[in-house]
Amino acid sequence: MGFEDQRFNVNLSILFTELPLLERPAAAAAAGFGAVELWWPWVDSPTPAPSELDALKRALEDAGVQLTGLNFYAGQLPGPDRGALSLPGEESERFRANIDVAAGFAHSLGATALNALYGNRVPGVDPAEQDALALENLALAAHAADRIGAVLLIEALNKPESPLYPLVSAPAAVEVVDKVNDATGLGNARFLMDLYHLSMNGEELPSVIERFAAKTGHVQIADNPGRGAPGTGSLPLEDLLGRLRKAGYDGWVGLEYKPGDRPSAEAFDWLPN
Repeated sequence: MGFEDQRFNVNLSILFTELPLLERPAAAAAAGFGAVELWWPWVDSPTPAPSELDALKRALEDAGVQLTGLNFYAGQLPGPDRGALSLPGEESERFRANIDVAAGFAHSLGATALNALYGNRVPGVDPAEQDALALENLALAAHAADRIGAVLLIEALNKPESPLYPLVSAPAAVEVVDKVNDATGLGNARFLMDLYHLSMNGEELPSVIERFAAKTGHVQIADNPGRGAPGTGSLPLEDLLGRLRKAGYDGWVGLEYKPGDRPSAEAFDWLPN
C-alpha cells in the first residue's frame, strides 16, 4: 500500500494561497483534485455576511470540488492564534457564535468533518479554568456536528511552532477526544492525526498509528523538515499512510503542506498519475 491507495484532498488555506480565496477551488480542480478542505477563511469574523458565505459556496460548486472538512473559527490563523474555544472572554464567545454558522456552511456543501483548534494557554489564567471552558465549548461543537452528521476533530499541534498550545502529543489530543465523547455520549469526537505535527514533536509515528488509528477521524500530511510536499524532507509518508490503511483508516488524507518557492499547481509532482 502507498500513495496510490489514498484519497487525497487539498487544503486551500495553505496551498493555492497565491490566489484569491474564490479562485482557489477552480485551481484545485484544474490540478486534478475533486475534494478540498479549509481553515475558517474569515479570520476576523466568526459570523461573516451571508453574501460572503454564498460566494464561497458558489465557487466550490462551480469548480465541482467537494468540501470535505472545515475548521471552526480559530482566531488569526495563520498567525499567532491556535484556536479560540479555551480562551475566556471575547474569543470564547466568538467561537460559540461561529458554531452554528460553520456547521451550517459545512452542511450546505456536504462536509462531514469540523476541526476545533483548542487554543493557546493564556498567561495568568488557570489551565484548569481553560480546560473546563474548552470541554463546555467542545461539547456544544460536538452536538452541532452531530446535527449535520459530521465528526468533531481534535488536533495535536507541535510544540516548537506552537509553544503555548497544550495539545502537543497524540495522547494529549486523544485524551480530550475521550473526554468530549464521555461528556456528550455522542461518540462523534475524533482525533485529527497530522503526521507533520507529530513528527515535529518527536513521536514514534508507527506506534501512534497502531495505538490511535481506530480513534482517528482525519489525517493530514506534510514532510519534515520544512513542512513541504512529500519527498522534500525525510518522513516516510508513503509507508506511514500504508500503515494507516492496514490499521483500518480509509478516510481522506489532507495535503496541508507549503508549496515552497513555486506555484502551488507545481507542488504535486510526487503524486501518482
